[in-house]
Amino acid sequence: MRQIVLDTETTGLEVTRGHRLIELGCVELLSRRVSGSQYHRYLNPERDIDAGAQAVHGISIEFLADKPRFADVAVEFLDYIKGAELIIHNAAFDVGFIDAELARLGPEFGRLSDHATVLDTLLLARERYPGQRNSLDALCKRLDIDNSHRELHGALLDAEILADVYLALTAGQGALDFALDAEPPPLQVVAAQTLSERPAVRVIMADTDELAAHEARLAAIDKASKGACVWRRLDLASA
Repeated sequence: MRQIVLDTETTGLEVTRGHRLIELGCVELLSRRVSGSQYHRYLNPERDIDAGAQAVHGISIEFLADKPRFADVAVEFLDYIKGAELIIHNAAFDVGFIDAELARLGPEFGRLSDHATVLDTLLLARERYPGQRNSLDALCKRLDIDNSHRELHGALLDAEILADVYLALTAGQGALDFALDAEPPPLQVVAAQTLSERPAVRVIMADTDELAAHEARLAAIDKASKGACVWRRLDLASA
């Protein structure tokens, strides 16, 4: 199964006020393993960046002046995500901005949902940890995922961190490495212990005191139920 962990950075929080994408970051997962394939683009939004947004991601309009516009990378981006399941934290935000960018290009580009499906890790986290903070930073702390190298938000860096968070959320594990150096055990090791090679199962019989205690318990049940308890009926049936 091909999954794409996706994050964005924007000029501001409100897409309805004309704010634009300035960064796209994607990390590919194949069969729940990081493949090493990534997609990353900075984008010229052709508008100013809110001071509050810049304080979060640290990206200036001067830095973006020579970067491509979304229109310049739209086809390659859609080709990269085509047919995948997108893993996004607070997906409504990112999807809203991407849909707005696609709408500017014309109806032939459709919506993001026409090219890929979306799974929202914020909803997953709220199901698993109801009533708790479920920001990406909070989940990293809760799931023991190291994000100490992140001083500012960045789409690719956050996508890499979110990949760890998603794998931990869906596998019940703590931090998972991006490294692929952990090899599965050789087949001969897994299959070496056949049924005949397994150690005999230990059978421990009840001793005299335990049998007496069991009988006393059955007698008490008999008295309380005014008849033979189910254990005695089973003994009779099997006799």
